[in-house]
Amino acid sequence: MIRPGADDLLTQLIASSEGQPVNYVILQAMVEEASNAGACRALGLLGLEDKTARRDMDELRELLGTWRDVKKSAWQTAARWIVRIMLAGLVVSIAYQSNLRALLRS
Repeated sequence: MIRPGADDLLTQLIASSEGQPVNYVILQAMVEEASNAGACRALGLLGLEDKTARRDMDELRELLGTWRDVKKSAWQTAARWIVRIMLAGLVVSIAYQSNLRALLRS
């Protein structure tokens, strides 16, 4: 991903600007080249400098999205079951309190 000669270009831009008043075009070019070189080095350190890195990142994003969906669905399912158990306990409690057992036997 690092362009050939990117460091050389940055060195030339710095050398050409020495001793001159601030030229914003050269300054902008230096900032762009320096940031591009830094980003390329960071991607290289992460092992994402090859041509398949984009596909790998897309797959990781898809996997992460799927994981989030599964996690959300699991929490929703657990909440539904907790509510059902609580409602069943409430029904049993009401039946016990109203002596429904005795009514069913007679």
